[in-house]
Amino acid sequence: MDSEDDLLNAHDMESGEEEDDFYSGETDDYNDSEGGEPDYGFVEEDVDDSVMIASHRSQVNYVVLKEEDIRRHQKDDIGQVSMVLSISEVEASILLLHYHWSVSKVHDEWFADEERVRKTVGILDGPDDSGELTCGICFETFPPEEILSVACGHPFCSTCWTGYISTTINGGPGCLMLKCPEPSCPAAVGQDMFEKLASKEDKEKYYRYFIRSYVEDNRKMKWCPAPGCEHAIDFAAGTGSYDVSCLCSHSFCWNCTEEAHRPVDCETVAQWIRKNSAESENMNWILANSKPCPKCKRPIEKNHGCMHMTCTPPCKYEFCWLCLNAWTDHGERTGGFYACNKYEAGKQEGRYDEAEKRREMAKNSLERYTHYYERWASNQTSRQKAMVDLEKARSEKLEKLSDIHGTPESQLKCITEAWLQIIECRRVLKWTYAYGYYLPDHDKKQFFEYLQGEAESGLERLHKCVEKELEVFLVAEGPSDDFNHFRTKLTGLTSITKTYFENLVKALENGLADVDTQGASSKSTNTKSSKTNGGGKGKGSSKSGGSSKNLDGN
Repeated sequence: MDSEDDLLNAHDMESGEEEDDFYSGETDDYNDSEGGEPDYGFVEEDVDDSVMIASHRSQVNYVVLKEEDIRRHQKDDIGQVSMVLSISEVEASILLLHYHWSVSKVHDEWFADEERVRKTVGILDGPDDSGELTCGICFETFPPEEILSVACGHPFCSTCWTGYISTTINGGPGCLMLKCPEPSCPAAVGQDMFEKLASKEDKEKYYRYFIRSYVEDNRKMKWCPAPGCEHAIDFAAGTGSYDVSCLCSHSFCWNCTEEAHRPVDCETVAQWIRKNSAESENMNWILANSKPCPKCKRPIEKNHGCMHMTCTPPCKYEFCWLCLNAWTDHGERTGGFYACNKYEAGKQEGRYDEAEKRREMAKNSLERYTHYYERWASNQTSRQKAMVDLEKARSEKLEKLSDIHGTPESQLKCITEAWLQIIECRRVLKWTYAYGYYLPDHDKKQFFEYLQGEAESGLERLHKCVEKELEVFLVAEGPSDDFNHFRTKLTGLTSITKTYFENLVKALENGLADVDTQGASSKSTNTKSSKTNGGGKGKGSSKSGGSSKNLDGN
């Protein structure tokens, strides 16, 4: 992991230096430099937004393949095997299909024992037959020119071959490993037979199976899981992050194919998804908010009224909500409709302790899960809205701003780049809540919640800038210097937010391993008030967390 001093290098939360602190919660508008001009260390006119776009694609460890790219790679592999082994491309295809498109595996096996490989995959040397032959399916006799066979030499007429091939193609991708119709014959049916005998429709199906096998049998490739997307991802294994982004804009984890989920690992994501869909939370709700009818045992929720409960038909049993005894045993002497002396006496004796403890534990567990789930879902909703806003900006706002302010659209990329960063940060924030749910309750959690709150605060500021502050310039009557200042400010906000979130992700993936938990706890009281007032909403807004300097244990 990078030096933990870099985690919050966009701002030093305990520094006494007079510098602009993006996540401090202060409300300055980046006018700390002389003359009220924002100072990010660059001249606004020289800003090339393409640099920021390129930074999003830095350290890419994968390639997105379109269908034509897959076909080209497939053809290259077939050609390479054909040339090296001095065999036909049809035979090379048979070998590659058998060895799951691993060129190195084909070479290793072939040169180790060519004869064994030929027998295993079905590339045989057939007999040289002459004279009239009998079809092995319809048993009609045909001259040699009307009989077809693969390497084994078993004779079948073209009509039977056509029916055989058509049936197997319509039976699914198993047709790629088709063998001779002769029972128990291992000879492989090559691509040339499909090309010669299959109908146009069947050929399309066959070649669709053929190209899909190149991806599905290849351990380095996977299809993009987005609905309707036909792109594949060629991934360089052993390079760290599994998050990939397809040309269709869908980002997902190459390892588990769920949506991209850094900084959370695949196991935690699977656990979280199971929890969101499991019946366990329903049972927790039932335990926390209901009691079983003493007679029929159906759960009953009390949402208002007195302690006199009546079960639903056909049971109709009447009982006391507190002590669960028959209501006929109750009256003014037992406390009336809104109290129960029997329950209070039993509680003093400890008769209800275990049941109440279970109910309280279930309620606390449910409340904790609800807290994290609501914020997880809220960031997902915000992310989806940001995606819609991005498309709206591209289709409507950029052209309008260009006309009003006389600025080429190429110089307005800072707006789309800000929206792209918001979308990415919403995704990260969303998964930090799943991360926080499974994080043990110790001092690191307090510090994590502080960092999470700072991230939320900074992201909200960027979101407000590109969403609200931009509106002023959409209704302006003409160009102004304020718009240039806005662009500079937005570019700086985007860059700082990007840096903070990247370092936050690295720290969480490292388990905040370098955090001095005792230091984080003890130094939190010394954090400047101006540095803690910017905490985010919800769990992440804890004001008692540690400071950035504790990340390296100082």
